[in-house]
Amino acid sequence: MNWLEIVVLALIQGITEFLPVSSSAHLILPSQILGWSDQGLAFDVAVHIGTLLAVVLYFREDVALLTQAWFRQIGGKGASAESRLAWAVVIGTVPAVIFGLVFADFIEEELRSVLVIAVTTIVFGIALGFADKARGIRTINQLTLKDAVLIGLAQAIALIPGVSRSGITMTAALFLGLDRIAAARFSFLLSIPLILAAGGHQTLKLATSGDDVAWMQILVGAVLSFISALACIHLFLKLLQQIGFMPFVWYRMVLGLGLLYLVFLF
Repeated sequence: MNWLEIVVLALIQGITEFLPVSSSAHLILPSQILGWSDQGLAFDVAVHIGTLLAVVLYFREDVALLTQAWFRQIGGKGASAESRLAWAVVIGTVPAVIFGLVFADFIEEELRSVLVIAVTTIVFGIALGFADKARGIRTINQLTLKDAVLIGLAQAIALIPGVSRSGITMTAALFLGLDRIAAARFSFLLSIPLILAAGGHQTLKLATSGDDVAWMQILVGAVLSFISALACIHLFLKLLQQIGFMPFVWYRMVLGLGLLYLVFLF
């Protein structure tokens, strides 16, 4: 990759990872439409590490509280609101991990196309719009383990490009009666173990691949994805109550229809 591609792809990863617009779709499109080089495994690992560090840093107090509460309950000191939320994050992660292990190769080979991205962008964008209208008033502390299972099953579908992991988890949470902030916060917390698992898997593949690594490009990609993801999380949560999810729904509609135009008319 040249430096323009590195900067653009790192910013795309950082900005779209936590917005309900599908980061995987936006990372695929430059190679599909503009003919850019595939970013490669090492760069993929770097930008995922960058976004992981961003979400952990932003929610560092929550992560510390949930981790401590979870271990206290494991040690027999009783359940708490924090330990229940920690279990919800763990349980919500399991379906996506299983789905990824079983279907990752098929998705990689068969579903990374502009047509698939266009259709999923539109369909799940419409679902997000209806969910935003149906949202409830439940807070994140009122999340049940049943909710976590259902949101986790929804998250598993997000391995398909264009669905959006953050988008579908927020959609499911809103349909289950959570308010906007609760849906977004749980989605962000749920991203931590999943990005960690995906990054660990990719790192293992990289370590056994024997590929050369351009360390300066990797460092720049990680730093840019970290900074852009941190800014994106902060602004998204700050503005969510005011703007809701509809701007993202309309963005998905425009993007999806534009991609369909490219598929069928070019």
